[in-house]
Amino acid sequence: MGSGKSTVGRVLAKELDTYFIDTDSLIESFENRSIKDIFEKDGEDAFREMEKRCFRWIKNHVSFTVISVGGGFPVFVPEIKEAGVVIYLKVDFEDIVKRLSKEEIDKRPLFKDLKKAKELFLKRDEIYSKLADIIIENRDLKTTIKKIKEYYASK
Repeated sequence: MGSGKSTVGRVLAKELDTYFIDTDSLIESFENRSIKDIFEKDGEDAFREMEKRCFRWIKNHVSFTVISVGGGFPVFVPEIKEAGVVIYLKVDFEDIVKRLSKEEIDKRPLFKDLKKAKELFLKRDEIYSKLADIIIENRDLKTTIKKIKEYYASK
């Protein structure tokens, strides 16, 4: 969260003349309610099951699409690579905190306690790094898009 996945994803999709999907938005659409509401009413385990169903749908019905996944997606759906190339947009925790407004933090149930959020960040960083086909330090949009396109061109 706060790494710029949605911004990078939308710009990249436009430049590649394809579609952009955000899995959290897709789950909200499938469920007709917010992620925050899902966490509050059904809990994290139910949400993780929804992510798994979302992944199966993507894997079976989506191609040549830029997809932004929620922060826990690669942790709870490690087979994510079956759907395509995995890019880790890496950003320091402190920079993430600076990027997020109060409203954005309020929408993220796992970001309420900064100490716990940092612990979670460190655990996930290790998982993301192992799963990623490419890791890009996301400092500015233009450079990040350029690096992603260079990576694809080399394949």
